Amino acid sequence: MDTKNESRHTNYELPACPVEATLELIGGKWKGIILYYLLDGRLRFSELKRKIGCVTQRMLTKQLRELENTGLVNRIVYAEVPPRVEYELTEEGESLRPIINALKKWGEAHALKLLEKAATEMKD
Repeated sequence: MDTKNESRHTNYELPACPVEATLELIGGKWKGIILYYLLDGRLRFSELKRKIGCVTQRMLTKQLRELENTGLVNRIVYAEVPPRVEYELTEEGESLRPIINALKKWGEAHALKLLEKAATEMKD
């Protein structure tokens, strides 16, 4: 994918393409985590960064901008000194709730075991 956030495709009509289009919107290391924490409601940038932990400020800003540009996250700026910025899911972003919760449930049941197994096999 281009660094200018251009989509890989201009046509999403093939059977698996809606899956690819969805992953293009929410995929990557940080977007799913951002969306997960915003399920609980509006958060300030610093609160979101603290919850995620190891993401850099630059990367978090970039991912939030991409989520905002795609219409999944709403950025609210308050006219205060210093400025206060909060993020929340849009209605479209909120529609991802069952998907994110299903990913969490699947991760609890399967992902950790699979990652441990893969790590063990790499050591051998």
